[in-house]
Amino acid sequence: MIHGFVVMPDHFHLLITPQESLELAVQCIKGGFSFRAKKEFDWSGDVWVAGFSDHRIRDYEDFEVHQRYIAKNPVEARLAERAGDHAYCSANGQFELDAFPQGLKPPLAVMADGAAKAAPFQDKSGDQGNET
Repeated sequence: MIHGFVVMPDHFHLLITPQESLELAVQCIKGGFSFRAKKEFDWSGDVWVAGFSDHRIRDYEDFEVHQRYIAKNPVEARLAERAGDHAYCSANGQFELDAFPQGLKPPLAVMADGAAKAAPFQDKSGDQGNET
């Protein structure tokens, strides 16, 4: 599932929930792009640096922080005045994205007396919400 993305001139950010391992998902993305670049553009050099960095999304707040970071990336790099102006970013509203992943801790529900109550987890596998 893809929850957010931005493609920059020298890197990209993805907010994804892979069905398999994160490593396999990244291998497919980078490998598929490399194959096309070499075939369609006669690219002879390396396309990617080895490896990637990742962050496991912990809860809804963390999810939103990373969504905002991804949206602001082209603005911070001065590629767009507003996040929605960058053609290669999920913030522009032209792409259908998957919803908040099931299994992460949702926002706290506030009870009538003002005390916070956490909603129960829907999926206890703990293997949801990865970002590269």
